[in-house]
Amino acid sequence: MKRKNRDIMKRDYYEVLGVGKNATPEEIKGAYRRLALKYHPDKNPKDKTAEDKFKEINEAYEILADKQKRGQYDAYGHAGVGNAPPQPGGGGVGDAGDMGDIFGDIFGDIFGGGAGGGRARSARGRRGADLQYDLELTLADAIHGAEIPLETPRQETCATCHGSGAKPGTSPHICPQCKGTGQVRYSQGFFSFSQACPRCHGAGNVIDTPCPACRGAGRVRGTHKVTIRIPPGVDEGTSLRVAGGGDVAEKGGTPGDLYVVVHLKNDPRFRRSGDDLHTDLELSFTQAVFGGDFDVATIDKSVKVKIPAGTQPGTTFRIREEGFPHLERRGRGDLLVRISVRVPKNLNDQQRVALRQFAQASGENVAADSEGIFKKVFG
Repeated sequence: MKRKNRDIMKRDYYEVLGVGKNATPEEIKGAYRRLALKYHPDKNPKDKTAEDKFKEINEAYEILADKQKRGQYDAYGHAGVGNAPPQPGGGGVGDAGDMGDIFGDIFGDIFGGGAGGGRARSARGRRGADLQYDLELTLADAIHGAEIPLETPRQETCATCHGSGAKPGTSPHICPQCKGTGQVRYSQGFFSFSQACPRCHGAGNVIDTPCPACRGAGRVRGTHKVTIRIPPGVDEGTSLRVAGGGDVAEKGGTPGDLYVVVHLKNDPRFRRSGDDLHTDLELSFTQAVFGGDFDVATIDKSVKVKIPAGTQPGTTFRIREEGFPHLERRGRGDLLVRISVRVPKNLNDQQRVALRQFAQASGENVAADSEGIFKKVFG
């Protein structure tokens, strides 16, 4: 009688999964997977409500995923499937492979995707860590490009055991727990799933006598020598990838990559803006007044720049094709020369008199001469 009362209190299986009575098998499977992932006990530890919900959706899927049981349920409700024996040739839960695949997907989602549909990743499928190296370049190397030898610390294959992890004269042997597959299979009620073998950690083999040099890891700390080619025109923060230049993976996996990040050294003469360079040309007052041809330093050489008479401070002149090469097209940026005027701090008597005469001729009002020279000359 008690069993009958419990059956009466059961929720409709379609309602439990949140699907309509005309739902397709794919819709039922998708709904079950979403709910099982949400209420799985491993995601909700010590949550009795979630545990009960998980059992309820499992029961609903057991019936609705089986074509024959679903037909009986549609015809007679819970009474039609409550005590029905398993039907030969039925699908749904009776198909262990189908349930195993579903639970394998769920298990992988719960534990970060590592199960991959029930398949563990072997050690040979692992990849070494990527590394970063910060490289300082002069502006000249950044403009012209360069080939620079580097020595970078990284994990290298152990020379003693050649990466096997086993002491010389011995060798790894097939893991007795997973029989070399790197994974073990578990069953939980209707579910079957795989995960990495706890004994060999997914490697598929075990080492009884580890290599004394690497302690069984198959790799040791070392230094990797590589020559990095710097393309002309690189900018601050440019990242250059060296495939396979990172850490060597454990026991034969794929090595990681090396990323060389470019940093430009400060140059007191130049400032970079895009592919252009900026520099300053300091002139005296008289040079700015009378103009002339002046030497301006570029990255590689010195060029003559004609400065017109009366050039004002802050005026900028452009020297074509003396900047950085364009990375994606031909040509180079320019060198922009900004004029500054040097004001003398100390004048001799002759200079002071000449400047006061110039000021007087220009009708300018200047401060009185503290040393009295102007007064002496002009009385």
